[in-house]
Amino acid sequence: MTTIEEKYTQETILWVKNHTPKHISFAITRPKNFRFSAGQFARLGFAQNNGFIWRAYSMVSAEYDDFLEFYAILIPGGPFSQHFETIKTGDTFLLEKIANGFFLPERFQDGQDLVMLSTGSGLAPFLSILKQPSIWSRFQNLSLVHCVSYISELVYQETIQELQQHELFKDMGAKLKYQPVVTREHHQNCLNERLPICIQNGELEKALEQTFNVHSTRFMICGNPQMVTDTHKVLMQKGFSLNRVKLPGQILLENGF
Repeated sequence: MTTIEEKYTQETILWVKNHTPKHISFAITRPKNFRFSAGQFARLGFAQNNGFIWRAYSMVSAEYDDFLEFYAILIPGGPFSQHFETIKTGDTFLLEKIANGFFLPERFQDGQDLVMLSTGSGLAPFLSILKQPSIWSRFQNLSLVHCVSYISELVYQETIQELQQHELFKDMGAKLKYQPVVTREHHQNCLNERLPICIQNGELEKALEQTFNVHSTRFMICGNPQMVTDTHKVLMQKGFSLNRVKLPGQILLENGF
């Protein structure tokens, strides 16, 4: 019988960054034998009341990094969020030894343009994916779309800018187009409607200077479940289909954590 101690390791928090009072990122040590593919998630936990609390978080870090970085949004009253409010460098998290998830761009058999649609912490897996050199050579155009309520929630701006100048793929940096969407404030260069509406009315295509079509466009969607469901429906109405193992399509879905 496998004991719970054989399923996880205890890792140390290397740093914590508070983007806003409820948006944080942090990094923990990475075991030498921990492997993951960009787009996957890890389960983190801590002991409480003679038991354990576990939550899934997508990696922000690259497959080749020697640390594991995560991005989280605090939910008032949530046990994990309460724990996040007190964490600091040197504290520890429990890390399940095996990464999980099938939100992987390599599942697409073809396509030329990759459109990554996210809300909130759904941005995390896309940052990891964009740190992989293979994605830059695999697609002709890379579009990263992040939808939030307020401008202060557009986190990782510096990281996104640095991606275009990364030493591993700076010659292809022009492939990346970043489009912020802010729904409760108006700001220059930002779209202002929810993602399903921006797709339905053509505003997202206009902003990205692309024409979405089933032959070349591939969508990855990650964020709050309602956005994922609504965006999926709109894309289906436009002729796109879910990518399946035995039936290739143009859409991959993942609910944000």
